[in-house]
Amino acid sequence: MTGSSDTTTKPTDTADDGWRSLNIDDPGVTAGMVCAHHHLYSSLARGMPAPPKNPTRFKEILEEVWWRLDVALDLDLIEWSAKLGALEALERGCTAIIDHHESPMAIEGSLSVIADACAEVGVRVNCSYGVTDRHGADGAKRGLEENDRYLKAGGRGMVGVHAAFTCTQDTLEAAADLARRRDVGVHIHVAEGMDDVDAGTRLFGLTDARWHLVHGVHLKDRHGLMGTIVHNPRSNMNNSVGYARPMRFDNPIALGTDGIGADMLDEFRLAYVRLREWDVNLTPDTPWAWLDHNRSFFPEARNDRVRWNYAPMDPWRLAFTPGVAPIDVEISGERVLAAGQATRVDADEIRAKAAEAAQRLFKKLE
Repeated sequence: MTGSSDTTTKPTDTADDGWRSLNIDDPGVTAGMVCAHHHLYSSLARGMPAPPKNPTRFKEILEEVWWRLDVALDLDLIEWSAKLGALEALERGCTAIIDHHESPMAIEGSLSVIADACAEVGVRVNCSYGVTDRHGADGAKRGLEENDRYLKAGGRGMVGVHAAFTCTQDTLEAAADLARRRDVGVHIHVAEGMDDVDAGTRLFGLTDARWHLVHGVHLKDRHGLMGTIVHNPRSNMNNSVGYARPMRFDNPIALGTDGIGADMLDEFRLAYVRLREWDVNLTPDTPWAWLDHNRSFFPEARNDRVRWNYAPMDPWRLAFTPGVAPIDVEISGERVLAAGQATRVDADEIRAKAAEAAQRLFKKLE
């Protein structure tokens, strides 16, 4: 069956468009993939003990799973989670990560630990600490200080904020002020669940074009906030918070994973079918453009080279082709993945030590 609603066949008038902007000079080679929103600390969470009670709504998921996990983190756990997450990103052709971190009991120095771990693997990273008042005014102050320390020392990053509903208005304004002073954006979850439905109102007048507004599920269509909306379709579905319908926004759109790995091709496919469910006339070119927008935050990733086990790397084909994987990855001219194997680090050692770290984390959560 063919027609405007059948996207398994690309219309002839777009046959030479769509994928070329992300290609180099070989149909099986692309620039590096970029993840616009990750939580590297979640890399050790897989297999964690069941929560004390079964969460039935979004805030309970945070309280019973993620807020229990983040308070259990120490600098050693942060290091191994970042190494594992960076390795897994590299193995999926992702050469740059924008990370959002929280570890309330190990704030100081945490962003440098993440940056160093990613550098060891060979993956670029933009770091931020998610400031929150969940642990009192002193916790918020220490979070702001960690962002400031890291940025002042020359680290690549933004000012992180967990979400408006976990912050006082003074903390939101302090984070925005720090970002302006450090000439960076703010990386913040926005209106992900109904508990944060008034985020648009609270953030109005604070944002600028450099902000990362993550999720935006419950934002109004004309919300008045500046910045990029980072769409995380898999996470939104997993947490049952609803569909963000990102096409309704005037803001630029990027794609993130919200900590569920860094397989950006997989996230692209899911973003496409979720979009297609909403509007059957839309095509893979739309989420492919979102994926390309990710590279605007790491322009040097456009010069990275990823050779895949599939060609051509055309969104109209990739939307229906699972199992596409990188063979070789070059970052800044250095081959950091060769024949599917990391060259800078021992992948088996990282996985083994990360597994040991995970068991230590799990014991804290029992």
